[in-house]
Amino acid sequence: MEAAREMTAAGARRSIRRTVLALGAILTLLALVSCGADTGRERMSLMLDVSWLPKHAPFVSAVERGFFRAEGIDLEVMPGSGSANTVTAVDTGKVDFGWADYGSSVLNQGRGADVKQVNLVQARSAYAVVALAGTGIDDWSDLKGRTVATEATGAMTAMWPYALSKLGLSVDDVNVVHATGAAKMPGLVAGQWDANLALHVSDQPTIDALGREATVLKWSDLGIDLYGNGIVASEEKLRTNPDQVRRFNRAMQRGFLWACEHPEQAARDFGEEVSGYEDRTVVLAINAQCELNWGTGPDADTFGVMDDAGAQEMIDVAHRFLGMSPDVHLTPADVYSNDYLEPLHRGEQITP
Repeated sequence: MEAAREMTAAGARRSIRRTVLALGAILTLLALVSCGADTGRERMSLMLDVSWLPKHAPFVSAVERGFFRAEGIDLEVMPGSGSANTVTAVDTGKVDFGWADYGSSVLNQGRGADVKQVNLVQARSAYAVVALAGTGIDDWSDLKGRTVATEATGAMTAMWPYALSKLGLSVDDVNVVHATGAAKMPGLVAGQWDANLALHVSDQPTIDALGREATVLKWSDLGIDLYGNGIVASEEKLRTNPDQVRRFNRAMQRGFLWACEHPEQAARDFGEEVSGYEDRTVVLAINAQCELNWGTGPDADTFGVMDDAGAQEMIDVAHRFLGMSPDVHLTPADVYSNDYLEPLHRGEQITP
């Protein structure tokens, strides 16, 4: 009996030790989790140009694959409601950075927005005329006498007469109707009009998601090869925290190019955050987006870099087509800066 009691007591002591060790492990884990909740990383925000679309997949991968964490940044990416609103949100300090159309940025700068383009992610514009394949629009010459839908405001609408002039057409040769952004695609599919003025990186994947094929007429093929969307930061942030801008740009560039090199994986990243799109549709959007990374000038193989000629062209466009006051005298130095970039080059391999 005594031996049995000693064995029972020894077992109880071993059980207590195991319990204490287990509790110690749990407390250690809780401490680690608690430290992880306060990562020490800086919280930053990026506002997109519009609501979530497959073309935004590279931004998701840049976060999910750890490029921002590696720079000590916890980044929140949020949808936008138009480039002009995104620039305003940056200017007023509501967000740290914005992804916005270059022309809209210049126009807002002309109206007093204290912001600057700091990373030209899209070296080329995605402006296009997008139609459904098989409906008789296969080339620019097929537009005469057709009806094209566009939103009432915006750079593309304002510049449409310029595109027509490149074709040798007048504004009366193509009928233009105005539709909301939400109505343009349903109206096109229903045959209410023949084509949309659109960003092909947005509308072509949308048509693909509907099981249809798109005809895309790119403005760049007419020689209208302007800067596209880039990263906007406030002048205040550039003055007070330039290192933060450099780290943001470094993470953004590396994450974006990684997604371009791995579109299938980037599509899966996007699918985990935004539902409703097949992977092949997202891959199509990523590939279209990434075709715009590289320009045609002396810095064609250098990602994100801007030059005076490209910026001046956008200033001229803003004066000629976008309604910027002739009393506004912006210079390229007012519009952009490459000082916060460590540019990547075509062909560099990116590791997450």
